[in-house]
Amino acid sequence: MITLDKQDGIWTITIDRPDKANSLTKEMLTDLAEMAEAATAAPTPPRVLILTGVGRVFSAGADLDAARAGLAQSPLWERLSGALAALPCLTIAALNGTVAGGSIGMVLACDLRIAVPGTKIFYPVMKLGFLPQPSDPARMVALIGPARSKLILMAGQKIDTDTAHAWGLFDTLANPDSLIDTAHALAADSLAATAEHAAGIKALIP
Repeated sequence: MITLDKQDGIWTITIDRPDKANSLTKEMLTDLAEMAEAATAAPTPPRVLILTGVGRVFSAGADLDAARAGLAQSPLWERLSGALAALPCLTIAALNGTVAGGSIGMVLACDLRIAVPGTKIFYPVMKLGFLPQPSDPARMVALIGPARSKLILMAGQKIDTDTAHAWGLFDTLANPDSLIDTAHALAADSLAATAEHAAGIKALIP
């Protein structure tokens, strides 16, 4: 349910459970974290990593049964977002649809976020009685500021595509049939540079 494609310096990780809104089980979350960690340790690391999904939803977060069993508060979420944030290459979240709950952490940890029309973002931790994962609020605040982050995390607001784009939560928009092509276009300069040059520039950006 998590697939990895390696081609021409680009690693594309895809969440493939569309019948369940790409909600994540413990096994799927573990696979995602291990793939992100493997990208750093690989003999030939990726020059660009793209994270995407199949269907109309990027991910609804934790699978409901898994969440009841404790996955909603698992350290695996933080492990995944930390591994993505630590990558020296360009990372792109290519959002094929709505992103919700704990899956927001991996999206915030990426360098860039592309979304298709109709993509919403919401993180109902207040309603569900959970705390967000430790790094998520700071990453969200860095992108959109404290008040807008509180709208999402404390007021439980669902943010639509245009608003998220205007705020800077989504960096660019793309049609569903050109989502991955748009990600590849944004990756072109990183692929053309040396890995060291790309990593050096990324390291200069807080």
